[in-house]
Amino acid sequence: MRLTASPVKQLALARNLPLLQPVTLKSADVQQTLANYAADVMVVAAYGLILPATLLQLPRYGCLNIHASLLPRWRGAAPIQRAILAGDDKTGITIMQMDAGLDTGDMLLKKSCSITAYDTTQTLHDKLATLGAEAIVETLCLLEQGQLKPVSQNAAEATYATKLNKTEALIDWSKNATQIMRAVHAYNPFPIAYTILNGELVKIWQASVRDNIEGEAGTLLAIEKSGIIVACGQGALCLEVLQRQNAKALPAAQFIQGFAVHPGDRCTSLL
Repeated sequence: MRLTASPVKQLALARNLPLLQPVTLKSADVQQTLANYAADVMVVAAYGLILPATLLQLPRYGCLNIHASLLPRWRGAAPIQRAILAGDDKTGITIMQMDAGLDTGDMLLKKSCSITAYDTTQTLHDKLATLGAEAIVETLCLLEQGQLKPVSQNAAEATYATKLNKTEALIDWSKNATQIMRAVHAYNPFPIAYTILNGELVKIWQASVRDNIEGEAGTLLAIEKSGIIVACGQGALCLEVLQRQNAKALPAAQFIQGFAVHPGDRCTSLL
């Protein structure tokens, strides 16, 4: 797998900006390097390392996190995916003051956006990235003007967005069609929802609900140019873009040219 520098790193290199990529933030040398900047504020976005308490206290105004949910709903590592899985119709960005807890700090600013029936994690991520950039600029301006008004989170309203596990992406056909469609959307672009069809693992990149169609869960009901119709616990799902292992994702019409399927075949959870 070829490693690609993140857009942040690419911009830093292009502008000759100082760039640090510590494996851990617990190192005294790393903490001293950051302390030497005497920063007014530190901003964190989708950062994979835990910030020690000593680091949170270094900047004059502390550390701010651009969190991809409307806190206190969906604290944790996978707020975008969990919002889609839950069927939420809106989400947003919360700029929060970081503390020692898991996304428990005071809220400084919120911006919301809708979640459409067609949003995947990728499309929603992209919307929230733009919203987050706007929100942090607005927050920093208010901070400079001394106009920020921190709001404490109501812990009783908190929900938790646990980290994704690849095994979650295996489709459970006993669920209803809407739930499975949400899973397809939530696990795109990673780890991608999948099923076992005719003894082979097949990933599902895109699907839609077909109303008023019933059958035994996991059974292929029809093969159409638009997709493969599979019965769910309630309703049916049209599999529109599919991918075999070590192959490209293809629209259903192309996929079935190289993968023979017939009505009555079954999707299962076992190879």
